[in-house]
Amino acid sequence: MQPIQKSMNKLELLQEKARLAELGGGEKRLEKQRSQGKMTARERINFLLDEGTFEEFDKFVVHRSTDFGLSEQKILGDGVVTGHGLIDGREVFVFAQDFTVFGGSLSETFAQKICKIMDLAMKVGAPVIGLNDSGGARIQEGVVSLGGYADIFLRNTLASGVIPQISCILGPCAGGAVYSPAITDFNVMVKDTSYMFITGPDVIKTVTHEEVTKEELGGAMTHNSKSGVAHFAADSDEQALRLTRELMSFIPSNNLENPPFVPTNDPHTRTDKKLNSIVPEQSTTPYDIREIINNVVDDNYFFEVHPHFAQNIVIGFARLGGKSVGIVANQPAFLAGVLDIDASVKGARFVRFCDAFNIPLITFEDVPGFLPGVNQEHLGIIRHGAKLLYAFAEATVPKITVITRKAYGGAYCVMASKHIRTDINFAYPTAEIAVMGAEGAVGILYRKELADTTNPEETRQRIIDEFNQKFANPYVAAERGFIDEVIEPSETRPKLIRALKLLENKRDSNPPKKHGNIPL
Repeated sequence: MQPIQKSMNKLELLQEKARLAELGGGEKRLEKQRSQGKMTARERINFLLDEGTFEEFDKFVVHRSTDFGLSEQKILGDGVVTGHGLIDGREVFVFAQDFTVFGGSLSETFAQKICKIMDLAMKVGAPVIGLNDSGGARIQEGVVSLGGYADIFLRNTLASGVIPQISCILGPCAGGAVYSPAITDFNVMVKDTSYMFITGPDVIKTVTHEEVTKEELGGAMTHNSKSGVAHFAADSDEQALRLTRELMSFIPSNNLENPPFVPTNDPHTRTDKKLNSIVPEQSTTPYDIREIINNVVDDNYFFEVHPHFAQNIVIGFARLGGKSVGIVANQPAFLAGVLDIDASVKGARFVRFCDAFNIPLITFEDVPGFLPGVNQEHLGIIRHGAKLLYAFAEATVPKITVITRKAYGGAYCVMASKHIRTDINFAYPTAEIAVMGAEGAVGILYRKELADTTNPEETRQRIIDEFNQKFANPYVAAERGFIDEVIEPSETRPKLIRALKLLENKRDSNPPKKHGNIPL
């Protein structure tokens, strides 16, 4: 820490200390950070928050270590900037790790600064946004720094489902440090400059003799498309922070509030004849479910989450009549919209987030079933598929389902069916609700008849046509009350908005318990 002249008066001393604190690791290191295409910790905070609203805590904190010569290297703030400010006028708490100070490494005091704002955020009911850019635990402090991480992990866990937690990975995040973002609700990464991994390429090469780059091992696209750890991949720090601000616009500040209401000029009664022709007549022809979503929601805008991972299911936020909703939709354009392990986990976590934070759920269903295969079975499709079932069944927020085409087998039950407490279930005339598709069903039910006939193909087609006429429509389910209304696709928007209005005072609950045991 640079010496401060004793002749300064108290005001000048304060100003000089503040100047030194804002320099972080010094001008040279700040410039090096910028030369790598990265913003500095304070620049990130100022970009994220409404202009001039940041209020900093613990600006003059320094580490307490006396080992390895650190006693002579005390930098004000100790490598993390913490405080609170506003996003669109709403209070949020934020911490930004400063890579220019000891590589952003976490010390005892560093952790205490983060814990302080997390504790206060829980008390006042405000989100926490972490801007991560750190080399990991500060080795010189040993177990004290490890304890600091555990203190943060505990608070992440206790805050889960109480206040939203968002992590922006804007540089390295390695070792035990990855578990804090892993517990938070959403992770935003930046292509080419951010990395997450438990052990780095050098350790992997030493232990397993595998050679892999940082980008391949834990880069933004790796975690967005393969592991599912990250939800968004931004092109720059600036885009990552803009995404975070936009994400905040759809979610409430805590679990006792409703999401922000955003007025729209898009008429609540708007119909769209284009919707009548999006779902193909041929049940095996793919289409993009986003076309339906975009044509239904306010201003045709859908904020997709996790777009690169498990693309056979689509999740994200939108608004209907100005109210925020969470959307879960099977994607017939990818793997025919089948549910597999990754899709089940992706959907389940999103459903549980929406339920925790009072965001109504809209489900668009076109699912032929669960993905068959030895690999899926051995990796636990039963267990993972049950997560999605559990999440929908557990959710007490308003739930509305629209069956656009296929709703087959156990997947029909799982995708927010009437039987698991979904409030209102619509179906298009193109809906097919059955145990399985006609081809498979006929092959099982009429195996003997097809084997005995002299013209098996003609007989098979006749039986398939009869099966489709009887089951490949929504009316059998509607007769049972499993479908509340068969609607014209063009009427989807006004029907959904009317249903949301009906359900806005819904009250539902689960049996008293400490917590359920979701099949993890």
